[in-house]
Amino acid sequence: MKKKIVKKVLEEIEKKNREMQASNAVEDVAIEVGPVETFLNQILNEKPMRFSSEQLAACTRNYSSELGSGGYGVVYKGELPNGLLVAAKVLKVSSMNRKVQEAFMAEIGTIGRTYHVHLVRLYGFCFDASTKALVYEFLENGSLEKYLYGGDEGSTTSTRLEWGTLHGIAVGTAKGIRYLHEECQQRIVHYDIKPANILLTADYTPKVADFGLARLGERENTHMSLTGGGRGTPGYAAPELWMAMPASEKCDVYSFGMVLFEILGRRRNYDPCLEGESKEWFPRWVWEKYEQGEIEHVVSCSCDGIVGGADREKAEIMCKVALWCVQFQPSARPTMSSVVRMLEGEMPIVPPVNPFHYLMESGGGSTSSGLWSGTYQSSSRDTAGAELSPVG
Repeated sequence: MKKKIVKKVLEEIEKKNREMQASNAVEDVAIEVGPVETFLNQILNEKPMRFSSEQLAACTRNYSSELGSGGYGVVYKGELPNGLLVAAKVLKVSSMNRKVQEAFMAEIGTIGRTYHVHLVRLYGFCFDASTKALVYEFLENGSLEKYLYGGDEGSTTSTRLEWGTLHGIAVGTAKGIRYLHEECQQRIVHYDIKPANILLTADYTPKVADFGLARLGERENTHMSLTGGGRGTPGYAAPELWMAMPASEKCDVYSFGMVLFEILGRRRNYDPCLEGESKEWFPRWVWEKYEQGEIEHVVSCSCDGIVGGADREKAEIMCKVALWCVQFQPSARPTMSSVVRMLEGEMPIVPPVNPFHYLMESGGGSTSSGLWSGTYQSSSRDTAGAELSPVG
């Protein structure tokens, strides 16, 4: 009898143990599934999502808050259900020609597959019969353009950025372009780097935007095939984009150099209202002052004569880097990795050579008229640039 009782007790204990183990297993699964589901949802949310026209109208409150407009359409401020602020670029359906369709696909195909602190984030898109739109993260401070000289976003802002902030914007932008060129699985060439396409967060962190002209390329390909010619914005576009020359990521390096000049001068590179041809085109004037050993004059003018030692050094570095970036021969321009290192003072800079001699030797016309006509002619001296390097 005792043996039966003991056996029964042992069976009860074993049963209880099995029940406890099963209960613990269920709790463990419950504990693990929550974070895993959250993680998977986050991963899915990082990819651009497709919005319906009804969803887009809801998040923009029926398009009630306009941020800006252009030939492409209108940008509206919106808010997603999770409270995230967005900027919805709604395209004019009537303007959805082949070129606009290609730009639409380029945006989704390039920035939609990348994520970097210095690239604007594409949250999604809408491609309904009645609505074509791209939905980006909202950036509070707008574009760099308005802090340099005003522009499409309105008159010049009263906020004057300090040199340290401007230098940080230059470095951050360079890092964003470096990521596109050297760190993506496929190389991405932007082809339209300019202040209007550099957006700023609340703390002035720069983010490269507007990938409508961007192109993907395999890493082993040094050049890309472009059709149509004339890509980019005059004044920022590299000479090879307006000529029968191969195009590469060095086009972005050239454009970035032109942006550096405008940061240095806090003005547009081309200003016909200024007296004297060299001052009319700021990059040429910078070269003249550099060649004369008066680079401090450039810095003093752009800073109204007030700049500390550390900031002055940063400005002089930016000047030299800009002169290297806009070399006529693409092979003479530095990579964006080198640009970042030079701007951060981690790499010595070889004294730059004249990047504008081709303008002087191309037929004798005005420097500015030759620049803005988009008709460049190379000279016999251009081939020498292929052996130049901005770094020692």
